[in-house]
Amino acid sequence: MPTATPATSPAHTSAPLPTAPVVAAGLVGGFAVGRATHRRPLAGLVLAAAGVAAGRQWAKDCGPATTTTLVATYLAAFGLSHPLAKRIGAWPAVLTAAATSAAAAWALHDRLR
Repeated sequence: MPTATPATSPAHTSAPLPTAPVVAAGLVGGFAVGRATHRRPLAGLVLAAAGVAAGRQWAKDCGPATTTTLVATYLAAFGLSHPLAKRIGAWPAVLTAAATSAAAAWALHDRLR
């Protein structure tokens, strides 16, 4: 009976990372960490880690135009959540930004995989 090698074992097959939950978690998690710790650099680290993880997957699976569009959407959602928070509140603004970025990631990447 043949044994599985590391390259062929199920644990080592690489399915595309679903990026919609990653970007949503980055935005919501970054805000939650910032609010809980009062340390903006730590919040930025969470935001950046999720952005890098998603961005690497986009770059691997999509062309540069789609990757650029999704990165710009993620950063714009983050940036626009600040003025939006003044109108509708912090949590609703963060959730709106997360939903927008996740929807774009799903539409342009995740559903196509």
